[in-house]
Amino acid sequence: MPNATIPVDLDELDRKIIAVLRSDGRITVTDLAKTVGMSKTPCQVRLRRLIDSGVIRGFRAVVDPASMGLDHVAFAEVKLSDTREAALTEFNRAVRCIPEVEECHMIASSFDYLLKVRTADIRRYRVVLGEKISSLPHVASTSTFVAMETVKDASS
Repeated sequence: MPNATIPVDLDELDRKIIAVLRSDGRITVTDLAKTVGMSKTPCQVRLRRLIDSGVIRGFRAVVDPASMGLDHVAFAEVKLSDTREAALTEFNRAVRCIPEVEECHMIASSFDYLLKVRTADIRRYRVVLGEKISSLPHVASTSTFVAMETVKDASS
């Protein structure tokens, strides 16, 4: 299992490998090595080090949410009633269990967390907000912002 706490000194070749993989995670090691100007074996060694150290956390398919009927995006601000470490840990553990929550960020603001929630439509979002998000440990209040259009996201 990767250990993200291992400090890694990234050089220019490491950064090139990462840049190529971010745009094409399915590239073969042979083609990756050619693209970054290395031979295959040293490229494999660097790639393995980047994976083992946790710099590269995985490879996955990027799907079009609209093609799966999940093109409604809302951002929910969540304010907690308790922000002591135990309460934060409990909230963090529970929010990870809600599949509709794509992202969860602790925020330094007038609220505590910002959630990116993806559902089929506003009716489904209302159910997720009312029955799942509002039921999370220590939730005092929420506020929702609905995205009208995604201009740029992690896959673009």
